[in-house]
Amino acid sequence: MNLGLGIDTGGTYTDSVIIDLDSGRILSKSKALTTRSDLTIGIADSLDHLDRSLFYEIRLVSVSSTLATNSVVEGKGCRVGLIVVGRAFDRSIPVEEVIEIEGGHDLEGEPNGELDLEAARGFVLRVRDRVDAFAISSYLSVRNPGHEISLKQTMSSLTSNPIVCGHELSSSLGFNERTVTAVLNAKLIPIISDLIVSVKKVLKERRVEAPLMIVKGDGSLMGEIVSKERPVETILSGPAASLTGAMFLTGEQEAVVIDVGGTTTDIGILRKGKPRLDSEGALIGGWRTRVKAADISTSGIGGDSRVIVHDGRIHLAPLRVVPLCIAGELYPEISEKLEEVMSLPPTPQSPHLDVSRVDQAIDFFVFSKEIQGYSLSEQEARLVELVKSGPMSMREIGKTIRDRMLYVSARRLEEMGIIQRIGLTPTDVLHAEGSYVEYDPEPSRIGVEIEARLLGMSPEEFCCAVKNAVIDKIATELVKKLVYEETGETTYCRVAADFLDKTARLGTGIDYMCRLHLNKKIVGIGAPVATYLPAVAERLGTGLVLPEHMEVGNAVGAITGSIIESVEIVIIPNLALGDTQDPPCTLHSQTEKREFLKLTDAIEYARRAASEMASSRAVSSGADDVEVVVENRDTCMGLGKGWGEDTLVEVKIVATAVGKPYQFFV
Repeated sequence: MNLGLGIDTGGTYTDSVIIDLDSGRILSKSKALTTRSDLTIGIADSLDHLDRSLFYEIRLVSVSSTLATNSVVEGKGCRVGLIVVGRAFDRSIPVEEVIEIEGGHDLEGEPNGELDLEAARGFVLRVRDRVDAFAISSYLSVRNPGHEISLKQTMSSLTSNPIVCGHELSSSLGFNERTVTAVLNAKLIPIISDLIVSVKKVLKERRVEAPLMIVKGDGSLMGEIVSKERPVETILSGPAASLTGAMFLTGEQEAVVIDVGGTTTDIGILRKGKPRLDSEGALIGGWRTRVKAADISTSGIGGDSRVIVHDGRIHLAPLRVVPLCIAGELYPEISEKLEEVMSLPPTPQSPHLDVSRVDQAIDFFVFSKEIQGYSLSEQEARLVELVKSGPMSMREIGKTIRDRMLYVSARRLEEMGIIQRIGLTPTDVLHAEGSYVEYDPEPSRIGVEIEARLLGMSPEEFCCAVKNAVIDKIATELVKKLVYEETGETTYCRVAADFLDKTARLGTGIDYMCRLHLNKKIVGIGAPVATYLPAVAERLGTGLVLPEHMEVGNAVGAITGSIIESVEIVIIPNLALGDTQDPPCTLHSQTEKREFLKLTDAIEYARRAASEMASSRAVSSGADDVEVVVENRDTCMGLGKGWGEDTLVEVKIVATAVGKPYQFFV
């Protein structure tokens, strides 16, 4: 057989599937909890629940991961030295060492000044032992990469650290965005390298010998060697895999894909069978990059979102907590502790307290991990030592540590990831009512009963109310996403906000109501979607597709993607010189700037060069049987009387190489 292994490491679960690459049949699948402190533990656990008799037949392995995205958001990565050429840069870009030197180019690709190689040499010699990688960003290097190329050649003789150039990662204009992309790429090199080494170790221990691919943020694949060079392209890898998986499982070419996970709900659009990409580049952690990635709307609502009862209402907080049902299996004493809470009178909460600061009687804290470089205060150290012995509530901790700042310390430790909260979640609600039982339902049942009592509800009424709150949230986020797709706007006046609210929640005002009908079906991915999405689809007047194997859709997407590499070359006609029908022109690519006497010659050269570059990149990424499509994208505009109404001002040659991953055969 010709089998593929797909692995997706999400924020909460690590999914894996074995699929017959010839027939598309899924032969084995598994889910395990993601271990954030060491992803390989969760990956190993997930693989060990697959049919191991199939491992010998695996010819290809592909991994999608949240690691790059989480690392950017959390500010993790190696130390980077940045050389900026020809222009000042945004000083908030996260680098350890930086220098600005003379050089750079203009829009025609002509030098703005002489490149200061001596300043660059001095910088590298001064900081090479204080950084782990270098990034180079020269102004308008997409019009002429010469200065970045010269710098990299010079620096390579002075340091063995990785060196990243902005023009190698993007051919799009935008100096700050390209600088951010280069810096983040440099920061992520050791992180992705460690992930690849760890995954290969897990595979070797299980005697799986096959090429390893990594999912990019646009849903396509790249080989492990390329992923080590361009790790920034794995940003939004996981959500992109869900879109690819949805298309593979359903065959839907035009659809809205909603992936409800444990930590977040991701919403993306399939157009012509491909994820719709963010034309401006991925926006991650507040940074606009030039990374081609699926345009995903992510909201903090998932199976493990925190359910809070406060001021007579149910609130859904974006904070991910350990569900009571999972905690019950890890810590059997949880049920006994909850029974004790049941016997206590309710603790009053100030109605003016922010919901995120509410501490519930059914919440517990456990030790998560040590954080290097963070010094604990005496109070924090005592708190950490207490929870290392097992789950403890704030009430229990407060009996030992009597300090009015105790809650502040707990919040800080939780935000740092040193301790983790156990609490009531939508997953617990499903366990309590019996509609989905994967873990210990007893703690969930007790937790629901305690919170229902605070609202004067029965447990059944409480479960229904929480599920409706989740449906309201998903429907609202979906409508916002679709409005953005149509208008590009994310802000609303009071009138628009009222229409949106009535549409998503099926609200009825005094005199009017709003109803919306989607032009596309909804495809659900994720274990809990069958609980929530039927009501969402009904509210928005559209069909719902819940495919078989939807609970491991991301892992399916990881192994069923193609390798896609694109190369863009820009040609600028010089209309002031020569024949306007076939004028002289300047060609700008990621490797050169070149002058041509005739536009037709430049286009012929560019099509050939772009095709060869795209094909070479696809093969380097591990593609087999590569097909290349080359497009001419002309930009015309009216230049005024006497110049014509449709004068050609730019030709962009885009070559796209597509191929399936090379498969290893024994």
